[in-house]
Amino acid sequence: MVVGPRNPVRRVFLCGVLITATVGATDAEAQDKAGKTETIRNASTRSAGSLKRRSHLSLASLWNKNVDKSVEAGLAWLAETQDARGFWTGEVGHKQGDGYLVFRTVETQRARVEGHIGITSIAGMAFLSGGHLPNRGKYGKVVAKILDYVLHHVSDSGFISDSGTRMYSHAFATLFLAEVYGMSRNRKIKKGLEKAVHIIVDCQNTHGAWRYNAFTQKADLSVTVCQLQALRAARNIGIQVPRSTIDLAVAYVRKSQTRRGSNAGLFYYKIYGQGAGRKNSQFSINAAGVTALTSAGVYDLDLIGPAVEFLMDEWQQVREWYPHHYYFWYGNYYTCQALFHAEGVVRERCFRDYYAAIRDHLIQDQRDDGRWVNRVGPGDVFATAVACIVLQVPKQYLPIFQR
Repeated sequence: MVVGPRNPVRRVFLCGVLITATVGATDAEAQDKAGKTETIRNASTRSAGSLKRRSHLSLASLWNKNVDKSVEAGLAWLAETQDARGFWTGEVGHKQGDGYLVFRTVETQRARVEGHIGITSIAGMAFLSGGHLPNRGKYGKVVAKILDYVLHHVSDSGFISDSGTRMYSHAFATLFLAEVYGMSRNRKIKKGLEKAVHIIVDCQNTHGAWRYNAFTQKADLSVTVCQLQALRAARNIGIQVPRSTIDLAVAYVRKSQTRRGSNAGLFYYKIYGQGAGRKNSQFSINAAGVTALTSAGVYDLDLIGPAVEFLMDEWQQVREWYPHHYYFWYGNYYTCQALFHAEGVVRERCFRDYYAAIRDHLIQDQRDDGRWVNRVGPGDVFATAVACIVLQVPKQYLPIFQR
């Protein structure tokens, strides 16, 4: 990426495709840029038909017996560690620098017979990713218990919480309900899902964003992306969500993107009133930012290209610098979605390269009992659920992973 002093030009080789974007260009330069961009889009359009025809075969070729064995071991470990009441426990807290500030421990949850709503919902999506639905499939009873647990914790206001979990967990629970409703059309889910969606809409602040707690004017990109994805999933299956809510959230995501300089095109952890976040969170934030835009139907290569390139370059460094850290797990949860949904030929090349690498790493990093490790963050259930979701992307069972 090269940036000039006056009219910076970003030249990005994105998985074999050259993308050129000019900031502050003259009319002639702008026309030249438009021509280049149109060439790229035309190439993507021309290849769209062949990509669609090859999509199933191409994705199937990424799956092998080792993946199948690894996922089965991970799901088996999750099923074995599920509480009889349907939940899993995990450290409840939030990011603090490179650490994780815990304010409700697993021991406390167990003593109070509480679960972790967010972790349980992510685990639920791991089973949905394998085609297991409530009372259907090998783990049908496991998913049915998860569903009952989540619905039981939908309050009168619509907020979904247990053991003090906040908006992050509420969003994942809402997303889980939307995904399982979309896959099963189980009528008992709809009422709880609608209530959960309505409180997300109601507590969106004037920036178009959300923070850890409901009804606050503070905002950050990470929490916002979680809410936006839950809303989009609900809207896609017929739950009423105001278009203005989506548009305002997308506008916030776009404002969280650096406009100029060496980091032009990258997203940053923007918290109004507190400044930008730490540089080491860029991997997960950029993955979340691209996922938010593609979830909302924004595929402009000028807009998402630099962040996609950054993800391709950065994920292996994060693996080395933050092994078993929530930066790695949360970042890859969104990276697999961001690259999967990126546009045209870029999508095909980027996702295939990424998936082959992350697949081999996850299989090698799995423990003998089937779990994956998360030492800084909510815990091993979180890591195992995310690993199973990432590995099962080629199946495209989960609606958020359908093209």
